[in-house]
Amino acid sequence: MVFTRPRDPEPLPARLHRRRIYVLPTRFGLFYGFALTVMLVGALNYNNNPALLLGLLLAGAGLASLVSAQMQLSDLELIAAEAEPVAAGMPLEVRLHARAEPGRSRRGLRLDDDGTYDAEPAVLNLDKGAGDAQLLLPTERRGWFDVPKLRLSTTRPLGLARAWAYVWPETPLLVYPTPEPHGLPLPGGHGESAQARLHPAGDDVHHLRGYRAGDAPRAIAWKSSARRDALIVREFEQPLGAEIVLDWHATSGIAYEGRISRLARWVDEAEREGRRFQLRLPGQPPLGPDRGPLHRHACLRALALMPHV
Repeated sequence: MVFTRPRDPEPLPARLHRRRIYVLPTRFGLFYGFALTVMLVGALNYNNNPALLLGLLLAGAGLASLVSAQMQLSDLELIAAEAEPVAAGMPLEVRLHARAEPGRSRRGLRLDDDGTYDAEPAVLNLDKGAGDAQLLLPTERRGWFDVPKLRLSTTRPLGLARAWAYVWPETPLLVYPTPEPHGLPLPGGHGESAQARLHPAGDDVHHLRGYRAGDAPRAIAWKSSARRDALIVREFEQPLGAEIVLDWHATSGIAYEGRISRLARWVDEAEREGRRFQLRLPGQPPLGPDRGPLHRHACLRALALMPHV
């Protein structure tokens, strides 16, 4: 791997020229070559011209397979690698876009990593000179994710030879922090356009519903449960402010990464409820107040790029 091209990350687009394409026989190709050698030796030994002619034809087919496998990758151009950000711990779907001159069939190309993650291989097919493949790579921590060296390979058309080439995109991808699975509810909001939202810590009963795992015992309507012979829970509501402030200092008392995870969960909850919110982080100007996918991305990006300690 140390001596294979490219040796360092490279900007895209990147063209696979012949000097970075490697070709070797497969196991079946080695067996094919051994059987063909035995056949040719036998034909020469017994002076069997038809067998010798057949052996030469098969040898020519094997050599043509080597060239054809290389031509599957030759002049293929990798133009972009991208992925939608995901929370740390979730697989990152890296989409690799490729193109080539039309006129040559390029199908069934195998895309995988160089063994860093042992990712499930993907298939790249080029129709009318363009195509893309999706490769799932595991993530472990928030921040920038460096794409590993990727390998494109093929054994077409006869399976006698394997041609492969590497591409190492210099394209860092973003990984959001993992949201806190459970924790405190969203901070209260302020504003004139206050509404109401369902919340287990509210004051006014909104309706009754069936019990769910994790519901607080104080919310259980015991009389109604006795009449229906099943646990019934009171759903409360409380005032909902128009805007909320998600402040770093409001998460004191927990670990550094836990504070980032809590803010990430609050950002997701505020966006899911359609709230306008502002994110305040130390050493950075406030983000918002605003709402929508772009504002959510800006806030989660800021949290993802917080310094590691």
